[in-house]
Amino acid sequence: MELKEKLLSSFMAFEERVDVQSELHDVRTSAIKNFENKGFPTKKDEAWKYTSLNAILKNDFTVFPKKENAIEFNQVKKYFLHEIDTYKVVFIDGIFSSHLSSTTHDGIDVCLMSSALNKPKYKMVIDTFFNKIASTDESLTSLNTAFANEGAYIHVPKSKVADKPIEIMYFSTGNEAALLVQPRNLVIVGENSHVQIIERHQSLTENPVLTNSVTEIFAQKRAIVDYYKIQNDTLEGNLIDNTYVSQKQESHVSVHTFSFGGNLTRNNLNFYHFGERLTSTLNGITIIGEKQHVDHYTLVKHSAPNCESFQDYKGIYSDRSTGVFNGKVYVEKDAQKTNAFQKSNNILLSDKATINAKPQLEIFADDVKCSHGCTVGQLDETAMFYMQARGIPKKEAKALLMYAFSNAVIENIKIPELKKRITTIIANKLGVKLGFDL
Repeated sequence: MELKEKLLSSFMAFEERVDVQSELHDVRTSAIKNFENKGFPTKKDEAWKYTSLNAILKNDFTVFPKKENAIEFNQVKKYFLHEIDTYKVVFIDGIFSSHLSSTTHDGIDVCLMSSALNKPKYKMVIDTFFNKIASTDESLTSLNTAFANEGAYIHVPKSKVADKPIEIMYFSTGNEAALLVQPRNLVIVGENSHVQIIERHQSLTENPVLTNSVTEIFAQKRAIVDYYKIQNDTLEGNLIDNTYVSQKQESHVSVHTFSFGGNLTRNNLNFYHFGERLTSTLNGITIIGEKQHVDHYTLVKHSAPNCESFQDYKGIYSDRSTGVFNGKVYVEKDAQKTNAFQKSNNILLSDKATINAKPQLEIFADDVKCSHGCTVGQLDETAMFYMQARGIPKKEAKALLMYAFSNAVIENIKIPELKKRITTIIANKLGVKLGFDL
């Protein structure tokens, strides 16, 4: 049975398993109908022109994991930011792991999506925010909505600062021959509030895994959200990450995406502006090799005046790897005084590596400052010669140049321990030990 048919036939059984409000039944039913009509995206769709899911969809994925495969903290400690204290929401094969998690309801809510969807005390919040910014037209987001039940629920009320970072971790253990998981995260940050969130999807197995994730982020007036996505999975891991951000007046939201591993990674990142004098920051570093594939698809929709958006994506590609950057800045007629900047810089270390870059501006206002740019090249041979002439071995010189290339994005990381961790991962990817303090 093809995966699409398996999902459609599983939908009614899924609804019988979960305790949901009648309103959510209507949302789910509409979503599964949209997925049925559209199916999985193909390269015939303009937005998926450079990315094919055909090889992945041939796997016989298990849609519902049968049970949690218990793992101990020392087995996965290296994946956590264990140097500091954090809140943790951890899932194993799509099932919540209470013994690895550290949740809270003390001033802020860091807990489970399933609890928020099913408990009456959360009903007002769910009615206000759930599925309100996620696309109701995009087929994979609709598929996730139809089966949405588990994930992280984070609510930081008005004038609160999360006292420590929050880690959302998804582990796949190989309990199934091939596993499909569809986490759903909801993040609500109230007026004048601040939160730092780290999200990671990690395979602990050689069995194929497909993750179709959807995250909705709502930043209210003057809220600050720093969101970090760590993508350093095994060659059996496949991730489709759909993130939707709603911003109100004077809010600041930054999403930093670090793509270092996995078989296929597709990041759909959408920002929507609903107020003046707000700032959106989209940063990314991609370092991949072998036959890995990473596709960044971004949209920033400027709908109000006096707002700013900054996109800076760096890519380093070796072997037969493929990168895609398809970014759009959309400026509506009323969004005067917009300042939008978009940049995609890429280095190809192999004749067989590929990058497809398509930065776009669509502007309907006449008083704006917008720019976009894209570069594709190789390492500067003159700089390489200069460094080698001063006694730096070729391998280290090459690594230092690539580190310097990506440093502008690294410097935007606001959690020192995470900055050190990312720098270490980059050094490992480049195959060197960098001779300076991390």
